[in-house]
Amino acid sequence: MRRISIVVAVLVAATMTATALAAVTVKSLPTASFSGASVTVSGGNFSGLGSTPAFATVTASGQATYTCTNKGGNAAPGQNPVQAQGGSSGPVQLTSDHNGRSTIPPATATVTAPPTPTAQQVGCGGGGSTSWTVTLNTLTATSAHLEITQGGSLIYCRNYTLGGDPTGTAC
Repeated sequence: MRRISIVVAVLVAATMTATALAAVTVKSLPTASFSGASVTVSGGNFSGLGSTPAFATVTASGQATYTCTNKGGNAAPGQNPVQAQGGSSGPVQLTSDHNGRSTIPPATATVTAPPTPTAQQVGCGGGGSTSWTVTLNTLTATSAHLEITQGGSLIYCRNYTLGGDPTGTAC
């Protein structure tokens, strides 16, 4: 009998938690701004979060371009962009303003250069020549993914693309 009571209590608590998290309402969408290798997501207006802290995490992906320099010192742009290493803002706690409403403070994720690619990967000199020196030219964040969690559960997510709608698209 005691075992059944404990199981029922756990189920009731889980149901209440799920119900509380389901009550989150988005009053306005957070926006993303891209700048070079970084993307920052901020704003939005969320209600119904209660007193349990909520956290936003932004992850970014992007690409790197390279300049190829031959043994004669002549530089030419590489022909193939290379996937950059993704970055994360880490969890950033939402800030509460009033009446249970919260917003995302600026959360920035930055992509980084991958290990230096080969001349062939970058597309230097065609034909697979290895006589080129590869130098990083640009690093650009091209997309971002936002997740908001509360109590260990995902309660909201959004995807953003460089040049796309700053309010992104639903996951």
